[in-house]
Amino acid sequence: QVQLVESGGGLVQPGGSLRLSCAASGSSLDGYAILWFRQAPGKEREGVSCISSRSNTYYAEYVKGRFTITRDNDENTVYLQMNSLKPEDTAVYYCAMPLNCGPTLPLNFAVWGQGTQVAVSA
Repeated sequence: QVQLVESGGGLVQPGGSLRLSCAASGSSLDGYAILWFRQAPGKEREGVSCISSRSNTYYAEYVKGRFTITRDNDENTVYLQMNSLKPEDTAVYYCAMPLNCGPTLPLNFAVWGQGTQVAVSA
């Protein structure tokens, strides 16, 4: 059974950067799509970015140009580089394994991690 563990969250000032990691254990991520989604208090979960098994990447409009998703199959890890962070990016960020990726980010998945908190505040 694959397990996903997120890390790299923290408190950052507006305009700052963070790099989140999604590390897998129990199975290789090779051949699987990985999704980053987030959920802020009192709000619905929303997709952030997705990388397919072939490393095709997809982004939500509200992070396009600021966030970059990459994968390192040797490290069995997917990364989310977040630049030019805004207060509205504050949320718990999760990684998950959807069936596939596309321009409409999937929000159905059977496996996800425990999340890492990102807070953007002056």
